[in-house]
Amino acid sequence: MKRVKRSKKRDERNDVNDPFIMIPMELKLEILMKLPPRSIARLRFASKHLSSIILGKDFTELCMTRSSTQPRRHLVSVHRGSDMQLFHSFSQEEHPSSNSNDHDKVSYTLDPDVRYLFTPPVRGLICGRKGIKMVIGNPSTGQFVTLPRIKTRKKEILSVFGYDPVNDVYKVLCLTVITQRGNIARGIISRDYFLEDVMAWEAIVSKEHQVITLGAKNKWRMIECKYPHRHYAGNHGICRDGVLYYLASYKQKRSLMGFDLSTEEFNVTKLPDDYELQEFGNLVNHSGKITIATQVNTGAIDLWVQDDVNKEVWSKTASVVPSVAHICGANQRLMFRGILPTGEIIFAPLPSPNPFFFLCYDPKEKKVRQVVVDGIGDDSAAIQVFFDHVESYMVL
Repeated sequence: MKRVKRSKKRDERNDVNDPFIMIPMELKLEILMKLPPRSIARLRFASKHLSSIILGKDFTELCMTRSSTQPRRHLVSVHRGSDMQLFHSFSQEEHPSSNSNDHDKVSYTLDPDVRYLFTPPVRGLICGRKGIKMVIGNPSTGQFVTLPRIKTRKKEILSVFGYDPVNDVYKVLCLTVITQRGNIARGIISRDYFLEDVMAWEAIVSKEHQVITLGAKNKWRMIECKYPHRHYAGNHGICRDGVLYYLASYKQKRSLMGFDLSTEEFNVTKLPDDYELQEFGNLVNHSGKITIATQVNTGAIDLWVQDDVNKEVWSKTASVVPSVAHICGANQRLMFRGILPTGEIIFAPLPSPNPFFFLCYDPKEKKVRQVVVDGIGDDSAAIQVFFDHVESYMVL
């Protein structure tokens, strides 16, 4: 990202005339933390003294600690047209019919015809990728920086974004695959499509494993993995306690892969031998626990929760998709999207309605509430919804 070069003499003049210098540090921090993140990002250019505070890790961590005690937020990403990306952020506790000022919008302009898909937010930051192009952004400040292009010629890529609390850095893990069957690699499909597809599917393994650390002058680094596996295209990974988790096929079984961001080592966890889980399981973060969710044709949701990350012990609970014909119509299909800390299960209708909304279902109370996000129901828009988002004051 290009940064504006400022005159050293001008900065010195600003510092001499800056009354903020005379204020005690504790009061300075209190004043700054009352400002919205976007104002903080701009204020760092006011003086060298302010910049040193705002860019310091102590201020960022203090703000993150305070944000973590606030109600978590919904984050809705909308790509409209060829170059505009919008983000809507609002409290998960906000009633959909209220006119709260807590509803925040931020937008930025992308390269034309580049539609990034974003991974779940981590400590207020998000990671978006389109092919080998990748960006890291802070929706609260509206700042986005471009990472070096991924070093690969492969098209099937999985990228997972996370935070390493040991070294206090953000990292991205990127996996690419290589096909070991020549016919499938050239796109030749026989009449025995199903059989050949299965054989080729198991022949695909993650070949390139790369890591990049967010910061100045960092590049992609190749790392080794002793567990030959293939990731599932279209699935998101999640970050929990400094470990990236994602689903992959290992020894012809759907398994839970873990990547420790501190040691940069992989591990694999066996999943229950359940047909729906093995065929349709998706990874979600449920009340701080690793959870595999399955949604079958009947609409029922099965949740497989890992009770202990150090053991291959899973417990299963089941929920029934509520009847919402009075909200969505009789023919509207509901897709599982995640679980809130309150235990509410999130469903989004397909196709996306106009105006856009999603549903929060409380399986204990058997109640459904509708969350409407005005202004993003355009049929041409690509919409992603994330939960448990927190505001970040981190300046990129």
